[in-house]
Amino acid sequence: MLMNAPDHSGPAGAEAVRPAIGRAGLAKTLRKWFQKDGAWALLLLLPNILGFLAFTLIPVLGSFLLSFTSWDMLSPIEWVGTDNYVNLIKDETFVKVFWNTIYFAGVSVPLGMVISLLLAVALDRNIRFKKFYRAAYFLPVVSSMVAVAVVWQFIYNPEYGLLNYFLGLVGIHGPNWLTSTAWAMPAVILTSIWKNAGFNMLIFLAGLQGISESYYEAAELDGAGKLHQFLYVTIPLLSPTTFFVTVMSFIGSFQVFDTVFLMTQGGPARSTSVIVHYLYENAFKYFNMGYASAMAYVLFFMVFIVTLVQFWYQKKWSVY
Repeated sequence: MLMNAPDHSGPAGAEAVRPAIGRAGLAKTLRKWFQKDGAWALLLLLPNILGFLAFTLIPVLGSFLLSFTSWDMLSPIEWVGTDNYVNLIKDETFVKVFWNTIYFAGVSVPLGMVISLLLAVALDRNIRFKKFYRAAYFLPVVSSMVAVAVVWQFIYNPEYGLLNYFLGLVGIHGPNWLTSTAWAMPAVILTSIWKNAGFNMLIFLAGLQGISESYYEAAELDGAGKLHQFLYVTIPLLSPTTFFVTVMSFIGSFQVFDTVFLMTQGGPARSTSVIVHYLYENAFKYFNMGYASAMAYVLFFMVFIVTLVQFWYQKKWSVY
């Protein structure tokens, strides 16, 4: 007995075939999509993109809007316009911490770069235990800031600290480093330089090793001594590295917080308080979130302007 083939000519048969065709088309489209390199790149980058949106871009935009409001995290948000920015200009404490930040960056960055460059030049030579010295100078970079602060607080102790002890050996009566309005900031700057010099040293060391020996051989044939080789060969050819270190160092110095927070708490008399420290106090101590957000954007524009000037100026002195 012959069986009749199913009839799809009616409405019920058409409805049964249509989903099958749709699934086949979708599968074909997905196969084509996954055969493209760009599709895989987007898929693999998707977790990072979502993380960036959730934890960076959206909070940044939210904090910008928050800088035009008054909010203590308990009361309803109140729109105040540009009042927060106007009040920053009138706030004597903010003006003080602003100049403290400029002072910290203006001293720590140039001094730290010079020290790092000299260390890199010294460790680029063929000396004994070179790898040990490199590791030793880099060790503070990976050390906990809490441990570093404890050690340096002991060094700065006015009664039994090592620094005042060695100064006393040459007849100098050391000050109360961390409780003196004149010496607290230099003490914090010295600690910061010691902590970060190893990182910049490695960057400079990489730049030095990228300079061909032929330049030094040519300079030596022309009668240039070691000092002239350093000034007229090393420094110019190291300018791209110097530019990178300068930009990164200024960005880091404007955002200094942990050194100040752990060693002095911004004291004495706010002589070591910087913008990020004052921002932290307003946000998480006084719960003035709108005012703190305004400070954050003032700091952002400071960093942006300084970086922009460096990018513009490096065209005049950088050698490629």
